[in-house]
Amino acid sequence: MKKKIEIFCTVGPKSMNKEFLKSTNEKISLIRLNLSHLKIAKLTKYIKFLKKYSKAPICIDTEGAQLRTKTIKPINLKIGSHIQFSKKGKISLYPNVAFEKIKVRDSLSVGFDGLIIKIINKTNNLIYGQITSEGRLENNKGITLLNRKIKLDYLTAKDLKAIEIAKNFNVKNFALSFTNSPYDVKKFNKLLPNDRKIFKIESLSAIENWKKILKLGHEFLIDRGDLAKETSIEKIPGFQRKITRDVKSKGKKIYVATNFLESMIHKSFPTRAEVNDIYSSLEMGANGLVLAAETAIGKYPSKSVDFLLKIKNI
Repeated sequence: MKKKIEIFCTVGPKSMNKEFLKSTNEKISLIRLNLSHLKIAKLTKYIKFLKKYSKAPICIDTEGAQLRTKTIKPINLKIGSHIQFSKKGKISLYPNVAFEKIKVRDSLSVGFDGLIIKIINKTNNLIYGQITSEGRLENNKGITLLNRKIKLDYLTAKDLKAIEIAKNFNVKNFALSFTNSPYDVKKFNKLLPNDRKIFKIESLSAIENWKKILKLGHEFLIDRGDLAKETSIEKIPGFQRKITRDVKSKGKKIYVATNFLESMIHKSFPTRAEVNDIYSSLEMGANGLVLAAETAIGKYPSKSVDFLLKIKNI
């Protein structure tokens, strides 16, 4: 299956060092800065460092239209227990518009640990919830409403500031997280008319509007993790195949993300299932694969990159 593929590598605490960047210089197609896990105050420092030690182009991956948690420390929550979110408290939500959008009787799925919170009361500044499925509440975890959809701005204020900073350093690659509608694509195209734009498909709204989104963009990324929070996980392989077929039929590019080498966050080798998943995604026609936690916080970031290349060269 020897074919040219792009490797998008997310950098973080375990890979933001010159040793990793130099060792992967000829292997990585794009270095991904994930704004969902990067403070805006550090963005300039990160961009300067990457430009100094890596030849790979930088991609700014936006936060996009997603609610997130804010908490000082992780909390384990049991079924039946209660939690309070406050605009200015130690446990809060981001962005602040969450306090307007969330309603009583909403059910919030938090992160990927199975935590579900049902909202039982609220005021202008406080939201009260009861745990209906236990899990761990951690900082900066994505929130999905299980019972209804809400509309958020397609970019956050942080995204817009990050784009402004990146443009000052001649960054040319940008990814729109949670591309939900053709209007999102049009607005992003207008904002960045001369840059490379990758539209991330990671919500049911994107699936519902897929044909219109496909017409307006040229590069797409299916994020199977967030998409699996909005639909049953057994539907993800079908969505991946359909999106890949549609994109390839138009001569456009498709990338795939999430859980390729999840085991290598802690181990120096992958599982057979992960190897098969990578091989299958490439066989379907993926133009590139994304490493996220594997390289950002994993113990073996360089080995993860090398393993993707091994499978590609089979």
